[in-house]
Amino acid sequence: MKRKALTAGLVAMVSLVAFEYMAVAIAMPVVAKELGGLELYGLAFSGAMAASVVGTVLGGRWADVRGPLAPLWTGVAGFVAGLTVAGLAPSMEVLIAGRFLQGFGGALVSVALYVVVARVYPEELHPRIFSLFATAWVVPSMAGPAIVGVVTETLGWRWVFLLVPFMTVAGGLVLLRGLAGQPLAGGQSEAEPGLAGKIGWAVVTAVGAGLMQYGSDGRLVLLVAGLAVLLVALPRLLPAGTLRAARGLPAVVGLRGLASGAFFAAEVIVPLMLIQARGLSTLAAGLVLMGGSLTWSFASWLQGRETFSQGTNLRLGSTMLALGILLMGTVTFTAVPVALAYPAWIVTGFGIGLLYPTLSVLTLELSAPGEQGRNSSALQVGESVFSVVAVAVTSALFTAAHSGYWTVFAATLVMALAGLAIAPRSFGPRSSGRRSFGHRAASGSADPVAPAEPAREPVNRPA
Repeated sequence: MKRKALTAGLVAMVSLVAFEYMAVAIAMPVVAKELGGLELYGLAFSGAMAASVVGTVLGGRWADVRGPLAPLWTGVAGFVAGLTVAGLAPSMEVLIAGRFLQGFGGALVSVALYVVVARVYPEELHPRIFSLFATAWVVPSMAGPAIVGVVTETLGWRWVFLLVPFMTVAGGLVLLRGLAGQPLAGGQSEAEPGLAGKIGWAVVTAVGAGLMQYGSDGRLVLLVAGLAVLLVALPRLLPAGTLRAARGLPAVVGLRGLASGAFFAAEVIVPLMLIQARGLSTLAAGLVLMGGSLTWSFASWLQGRETFSQGTNLRLGSTMLALGILLMGTVTFTAVPVALAYPAWIVTGFGIGLLYPTLSVLTLELSAPGEQGRNSSALQVGESVFSVVAVAVTSALFTAAHSGYWTVFAATLVMALAGLAIAPRSFGPRSSGRRSFGHRAASGSADPVAPAEPAREPVNRPA
């Protein structure tokens, strides 16, 4: 019974973070119009993203050294406080401050939840828990737009922010009950020097990602500058060898980044292409995306029941992700029936649904006790930054090609195929001690990463 309460609390927290992520994107145009400061519109998003990168890095080591409870409840407090500040904001500057606090708190929560999963649930339950986490991210994308629209039109945009703290407190009480008596006090790792430097590199990484965001509208200097900053800073936050897909954990993190980047960069352009180039209504285009969300949930459910092996999940998921993007890319040509968009995105959603939770499970499998937080944070930082880079680069290609939709699908197809190529490198022998990227096997040598005795790792999305 206690584990049921814990699972309900974990899923509630993931759902609330996911819902607010989506809700803010929908409500922000109304917010900017009422508060003014349209020139600060992008900062409301990039500021939260920057804070989340820092929070992810800090939360990972904090959870390893002190246990997940302190970063978890600190994150919940920051998340609630940030939402409250944003909901009561008299100006865009104050709202951005609230978004920064919200992003930081949400990141702490996300990483801490992974460590909770690693330390409480037996390994055989990890696939099922992560399938629930994946569904908790997907469901808000289906029901959220209607809810946010109703709240914004009836109560006002402020309540998009102010209602969630009440739900967070309720979810927190359920989670608190489930956590009672669990072996979570204390860490499983010793404090290491260099945390301040890691946080510094996280800030630099966030700056680089922000530059790429602002350069995606055609300002090539900012785009190149941001990419240069990331090439220096990002590898310091990821397992050594990630950028060359070294076997084991580096390949897992790289595959997660490539798959997420390909999916989200394509998803950004799909409704625009369907509405502007192929003449679908907003509702019809939304149904295309909903089909992908449903198959994402279904594939996650299959992964949770271990219908296929992990290797099959990665190979089949990567193949279907690439195939779906290829099919959707053909819809950009008027000779192709627009109805193909529906099965195309259904295939794409199924592919990412197999990949996402499987990579979360693998991250824990390749993490020694006391390293789940650090490795989970690396997984999430890689996913976030790869996605920002993918969206920025494809947006720049789209602009340079004078609204050339095909360029976006071509670029995302290349990313998906690259993920398919490195999928077999995500596995190592399941004997001897587990190691993370601090050790030779996981840091890019020819030797594969080896798991040890206890714990796996957790993961959650991006949305």
